[in-house]
Amino acid sequence: MIALLGRRDTPTDGLEDYCTFLGEALSRRGVELQKFRVDCAEKGWTRALLQLWREAGKWRGQWVLLQFTSLAWSRRGFPFAALAALLIVRSRGARVGVVYHESLGFEGRRPIDRVRRVCQLWVLRGLYKVAERPVFADPLETIPWLSSPSAKAVSIPIGGNLPVPPPRTENLGSRNGVPRVVAIYCVSEPPYRAFELEDISRCVAPLAGNGLKIKMVFLGRGTPESKTDIENAFREIPVEVLNLGIRRAEEVSQILGDADAMLCVRGRLFPRRGSALAGITCGLPIVAYAGAAEGTPLAEAGVELVPYRDVAALSRSLGGILTDPERWRDLHLRSVDAHEKYFSWDSIADRFATALGVKGT
Repeated sequence: MIALLGRRDTPTDGLEDYCTFLGEALSRRGVELQKFRVDCAEKGWTRALLQLWREAGKWRGQWVLLQFTSLAWSRRGFPFAALAALLIVRSRGARVGVVYHESLGFEGRRPIDRVRRVCQLWVLRGLYKVAERPVFADPLETIPWLSSPSAKAVSIPIGGNLPVPPPRTENLGSRNGVPRVVAIYCVSEPPYRAFELEDISRCVAPLAGNGLKIKMVFLGRGTPESKTDIENAFREIPVEVLNLGIRRAEEVSQILGDADAMLCVRGRLFPRRGSALAGITCGLPIVAYAGAAEGTPLAEAGVELVPYRDVAALSRSLGGILTDPERWRDLHLRSVDAHEKYFSWDSIADRFATALGVKGT
């Protein structure tokens, strides 16, 4: 099979990581997944699509899975090239699928944002019509433009783009006197960053004020640029703050595996939130905002959902997890079980193989 990628993202490329982990799991089933990038940044879209035309002649009869986000196929979010690429590949005799890493158009209030959203929805629907097998990371019933999904559509959760850390050898109760480690994996760009840091600091402040020793560990995208903002948010709060910035996947896995809980407040939690999936991969209890995770596999993990931007509820939930070993253990085991059932790459690879009718050699 071929994974078709658009523009490379920096400093990390989540779509490429996704294909790498999926490919490794498929290879254990005797199925090969190769990556091919439509390199528009280097060559421009015209030359890149011409190269795709030439290369796609070798793929007749093979599955080609286009990996879709709007920004992966257009720097400004007008992803018409994704539809062009899929039509080219299909015309060359390949079997085509689309993996929707996002299934909604861009939200915004400016006139250009409304135009961008209309264009994105048009492309989303066009890809669906062309694809033999559309694969969504969201439950099909939650996709508003998919009013009557046909039998060709399937929902397959995405996994965390991290290796699974070794099983935890100690529980919360065995760590008396040691600061509780709360992980924040990735922060948003302005202006949303300010709201996130405000919620996190207000959540932690009363717990630290009541004598609970807490170590806040920030890492991942957005954290290097947020160094000063993070320091200012916690300047008057008696907690230890560590900003680790961008780290290799193996390091992230170890850091999260050693943490006691994760706060996930980048808006309402939804099934494609990579930071939460990384936390589940590492067996973490997670506190997040409700509104989009209910009824999805995320709700079966060790996730406690509180009303959106209800900081008092956020603080109560986090405090309960950090001080109650039984509650912590229950959530930890739920995350481990949900990962094995839904979010492990072996489980995801099995679902892909079934959906595509692929058998290993």
